Amino acid sequence: MPPVKQKGFSKPKNTKQVIKRILQYMGKFKALWILVFLCVIVSSLASVIGTYLIKPALNDYIIPLIGQKNPDMTKFAIVILQVLVMFIIGAVATWGNSRLMVYISTKLLYNIRTDLFSKLEKLPIKYFDKHTHGELMSRFTNDTDTLREMLSQTIPQLMSSALTVLAVFVMMIALSPILTLIILVTIALMIGLVGVIGKRSANAFRGNQKNIGIINGYIEEIIEGQKVVKVFNHEKESIDHFEVLNDNLRKSGTEANTYGNILGPMMNNLSHIQYAIIAISGAFLVILRGMDLGSIAAFLQYTRSFAQPISMMGQQANSVLNALAGAERIFNVIDEEEEKDEGFYSLVNAYEANTNNGKSTLVQSYAKTGEWAWKSEVDSSLKKLEGDVVFDHVTFGYKEEKDVLHDISIHAKPGEKIALVGSTGSGKTTTINLLTRFYDVPDGNGRILYDGIPINDISKNALRKSLGMVQQNTHLFTGTIKDNIRFGNLEASDVQIYEAAKLANADLFISHLENGYDTVITGDGSSLSQGQRQLLAIARAAVANPPVLILDEATSSIDTRTESLIQKGMDGLMKGRTTFVIAHRLSTVRNADEIIVLEHGTIIERGTHEQLIEQKGRYYFLYTGNRISLDE
Repeated sequence: MPPVKQKGFSKPKNTKQVIKRILQYMGKFKALWILVFLCVIVSSLASVIGTYLIKPALNDYIIPLIGQKNPDMTKFAIVILQVLVMFIIGAVATWGNSRLMVYISTKLLYNIRTDLFSKLEKLPIKYFDKHTHGELMSRFTNDTDTLREMLSQTIPQLMSSALTVLAVFVMMIALSPILTLIILVTIALMIGLVGVIGKRSANAFRGNQKNIGIINGYIEEIIEGQKVVKVFNHEKESIDHFEVLNDNLRKSGTEANTYGNILGPMMNNLSHIQYAIIAISGAFLVILRGMDLGSIAAFLQYTRSFAQPISMMGQQANSVLNALAGAERIFNVIDEEEEKDEGFYSLVNAYEANTNNGKSTLVQSYAKTGEWAWKSEVDSSLKKLEGDVVFDHVTFGYKEEKDVLHDISIHAKPGEKIALVGSTGSGKTTTINLLTRFYDVPDGNGRILYDGIPINDISKNALRKSLGMVQQNTHLFTGTIKDNIRFGNLEASDVQIYEAAKLANADLFISHLENGYDTVITGDGSSLSQGQRQLLAIARAAVANPPVLILDEATSSIDTRTESLIQKGMDGLMKGRTTFVIAHRLSTVRNADEIIVLEHGTIIERGTHEQLIEQKGRYYFLYTGNRISLDE
């Protein structure tokens, strides 16, 4: 089996590139972004204008009315009404901005999740062998969640804050250039502090996300293997290891949130100090330079309007950095190299047609004929699919420095049953991985021929369509039993499904279920026994009606009684088909045309059951149970 490699999360290496990728997704909503910008501009301007009205309200109405016995409040009321209208306009614009951003963010994340899932379906098996399920699931959960938060909340706030700061800055210069200069000096100090803490915060959040992925992967593995944990009384060790991982997450979370939570209070306190400095400086300007009170009052309000957005942008820095780190991890998966397929032979329906001279020739059919042919996309030539498979001196290793198969030569003639036996790790499953092109044989390390065609010249879709496979570890999908069987052939009719189930002897137990074939199964078929799940997998292969069968220890999870019941059905299924069988129960391969004994990736014996028993070699010891492996 291929090695499984635990892999941590990659650190963001190119922030500009990540932002560019996000902008590409955003570019699909150009019209809506225009509306968002308009709403943000209206909201910011309404806030700025409403604040500026404090100056005329104070200078022209409030101060002149002080001391009057019967003041006329009409004009002052008009100003108040104008302020109210400005804030209502701003509130409506803010609401419109929020609604638009909710739609854009959810649609954008929909596109990203679709691209991510589509890419996962196109990645080679070796990618999944090297990455844990928890790590990949974190791309759809933690990373997309941080990206959602940035798109739906952070970006609108940053846009609004930036425009507000710009508009307020212009108004502040108009009111008092001196006080504006003091503001800029204090803001520069605040930004410097944010930069120092933000850099440390980014590193802390990356470490926290890494630990989240590790602990998620561990939890998933333990839940899936709960029976094994309990059987071997491994609960305490599992809890101890979880506590170590959980403590690592606690430490990284504490560090990340310490830096994250310190920014808010620090910016708020600095803004209070800034406000006090401006108030004191404004008082001096009123006393020494005759600045009017209305301008001071408006400027002090602008100070709040200026400091709050900057403080908010400082607080959002953590969210942005965390989201960009998550986005880069998502894009790393999307940018992974897809499964290469340079094959130019496709699989088509065909039939034998008689020519004018009385000879028959193979012709492509656009209707189902029950016969298949390989069609070359180069010259459109057809070659009948017969099921002749040849391993020609194949050497292979999952890692370049270590070979797991050594000079393997096998010839499965059409309709023959080839059995691969050997102890665990002998190379049986690896041989099948090469036949299905889950992994490819490197150039110069031999070749595999299928009906005389190099297997690398056959497109992977066509190749796998010609193969029916029953694996040792059965996987069932959420849905009805009928849907799970139909997974082998999406075009299969209900009648074909029933026939396939009967052939696998699954019909008996299915008919005893409450809803029969319409019974819904969930949780990988946890409500069914292991044997019943395996029977459904065999029925799934039967409904595909493939020319070549691969049975990877297909009866390993079935009891002896059930095995005897399905053996005849399996023989009927294999009749006329080239079949590769991997089995630990050697009694199931006695009728094989050739039995190949593997050990440490090398063929050490081959022949029929009778020939190998007569030799009294490795197979003889395995069959009689006198010895399990050559290492003993």
